Amino acid sequence: MTGGVVILADWCEGTEISAGFVAGLDELEGLRMSRGKKFSYWVQALLARALMGGLGWLPLDAASWAGGFLARVVGPMTGAHKTAASNLTAAFPEKSEAEIAGILRGMWDNIGRTVAEYPHLVRLMDDASRVEILDPAGAGERFREDGIGGMLLGMHAGNWELSALPGLRAGIAARHFYRAPNNPYVDAMVHRYRSALGQEGYIRKGAAGARQAAKLLQGGGHIGMLVDQKQDEGIAVPFFGRDAMTTVAPAAFARRMNVPIAAARVVRVGGARFRIFVQEIVVDRTADRDADVVTTTRRISQVMEGWIREYPEQWFWVHRRWPKG
Repeated sequence: MTGGVVILADWCEGTEISAGFVAGLDELEGLRMSRGKKFSYWVQALLARALMGGLGWLPLDAASWAGGFLARVVGPMTGAHKTAASNLTAAFPEKSEAEIAGILRGMWDNIGRTVAEYPHLVRLMDDASRVEILDPAGAGERFREDGIGGMLLGMHAGNWELSALPGLRAGIAARHFYRAPNNPYVDAMVHRYRSALGQEGYIRKGAAGARQAAKLLQGGGHIGMLVDQKQDEGIAVPFFGRDAMTTVAPAAFARRMNVPIAAARVVRVGGARFRIFVQEIVVDRTADRDADVVTTTRRISQVMEGWIREYPEQWFWVHRRWPKG
């Protein structure tokens, strides 16, 4: 993927690593990239800043519509569209070509809308009339009051940036794991938009990040993760009838630190309006810790699959979730 699609993919998969646009320059210098690569990143970032500036100028509903329209037009022209079509055909062998095509149109619409809504995250976070949270078991309040920390999970569906909102409204300040995007200039721009999420900070994936997360959980902190993407260091668990490499981090942290897990799914119910469902996930705690981690990881994957099946057009099918072949 090139150009704007690269920017789109990075927005969808990354989060902030820098405090401003100049910090992106320092990052590139440290990576010792070629002049061509730096120039390419500059061009991508300038185009992104112009696009997002225009979307930020528009009213929220108009920006969301425009983003969906652009993605529906441009998305099918990219290689990512072929990946998504292949994933959908394998996941839903019973669906017709017309049904798959309809899901693909909805997927591109949702992705485009999500990107276009970045400049308006502050309004979305503050406007209860646009984002309804359903937490029938009161997980948010219990997680805030129990004093033992917890894992807060989400997935790339609806506007996935809003998956942090249930914790925020419940008064839980969490830190989130992230994968840094390829373009640090774009990363610096997205940092400004994500500041609306009001989180304590972000944790880099890796051994150092895992140690930091364990320490935070031990001190009663809360850790957020999006857990629906491929993780080569994870384990293979069934996902839509095929084994998919899946992170064991949520299950391992919860089992080791004796903390609960809650997951949130964001459903786009029309335009820039959403409903977020919160569900606690049972953590196995037997004498066999390794078996517990596997069982809980499989349970998390099953929950995510069930949610995606309800609204398949709102999930990020362009991701290479399964191995080829």
